[in-house]
Amino acid sequence: MIDKTVGSAAEAVADIPDGASLAVGGFGLSGNPIALIEALLAQGTTDLSIVSNNCGVDDWGLGILLNAKRIRKMTSSYVGENKEFERQFLSGELELELTPQGTLAEKLRAGGSGIAAFYTQTGVGTQVAEGGLPRKYDGAGGIAVASPVKDVRTFDVSGAPREYVLEEAIVTDYALVHARRGDRYGNLIFNKSARNFNPLAAMAGRICIAQVEELVEPGELDPDCIHLPGIYVHRVLEVGTGIEKRIERRTVAAATSGGD
Repeated sequence: MIDKTVGSAAEAVADIPDGASLAVGGFGLSGNPIALIEALLAQGTTDLSIVSNNCGVDDWGLGILLNAKRIRKMTSSYVGENKEFERQFLSGELELELTPQGTLAEKLRAGGSGIAAFYTQTGVGTQVAEGGLPRKYDGAGGIAVASPVKDVRTFDVSGAPREYVLEEAIVTDYALVHARRGDRYGNLIFNKSARNFNPLAAMAGRICIAQVEELVEPGELDPDCIHLPGIYVHRVLEVGTGIEKRIERRTVAAATSGGD
């Protein structure tokens, strides 16, 4: 078996070129592969096309690449927490392919599974299927690039005709993901909501780079607990359990009195 560990984040991302496409894990700020993102920033890589559930916030996650104007295009399902994202998109500096969240997840999974495309009901009867959604503005309020019309077919499902829209799978040059534990062969375990998009992003990348909080020896992980097998993972970097993690929106309950 191959030992897939690397010694530093800089080494892990060293061959990612300008213009590369990346699938990046994370759900909000949960499970962001921040050490790898920071290494990519320090390296100076630019003109990136990134597929991720969101683009972080202004000063964290993918937001740090966005602020440095290293991202050419984002394919995301939620972009509402980043003011700089809004500015770049409306000014025509950034292209955005806005995709329903479940569809985005399946596009990544399909790409990693060798499936070229699939039909889904999500988006039927909307601009997702009919086209015309702004993907890039011209800087003067006009639309420079709009989403295309997608194929819609009717299938007989449970005895009734229903319309479905064709969605193409996503495969990227690289994937950057964060896992709670991993071994030297690349088998990974994710923690709670960090599992939402990290395994799917890992599957979609032709080369997957994983940062793990805890690196263990092969055989130490219970096979029944492994969320992603090492066949999808090409490089593993241990970042330690003390790596900084941020909370997107901290909510606290109001204090109660007495025995309530």
